[in-house]
Amino acid sequence: MRIAGAALNQIPFDWAHNIENISAAIAQAQAAGVELLCLPELCLTGYNCEDLFLSDWLPASALAHLQKIRPLTAGICVVVGLPVRLAHRTYNTAAVLRDGEILGFAAKQFLANDGVHYETRFFVPWVAGETTTVEYAGENWPLGDLTFEHRGVRFGFEICEDAWRPDDVRPACR
Repeated sequence: MRIAGAALNQIPFDWAHNIENISAAIAQAQAAGVELLCLPELCLTGYNCEDLFLSDWLPASALAHLQKIRPLTAGICVVVGLPVRLAHRTYNTAAVLRDGEILGFAAKQFLANDGVHYETRFFVPWVAGETTTVEYAGENWPLGDLTFEHRGVRFGFEICEDAWRPDDVRPACR
């Protein structure tokens, strides 16, 4: 399986710009025969949305804008970073899309909280082994500590800080 990652220059709250960059990355990956494309953490909203991550508006808008990316995923599995808000808590997630469908949302379990990073102000860490569902416009998808399958290959996620933990707690080592 051909797997690729893309670095995107995203702008907080600039939905049109961010979706244009995501669309271009998907098109480039499709042209190169990529089967699984991983995009950056919080690439749909931009990483530095600060206290607006705590609003109901930003995560709801992100879910609405994610729907615009769905049709772009014909023949390719794409991972898109965005915040999801459930029960007044915001989670940093990676949405997995394939063939126009959302397969689910993997949630970040360990938050960066040192130096210039203060993610614990905005996000709640996901509990290992837990899952729930997220609903939008009458559709429901799994969210939480998830693994996915694409073309016979099973995969999961470590979002940034998740990968910097000891092996006994890292999502990929369980």
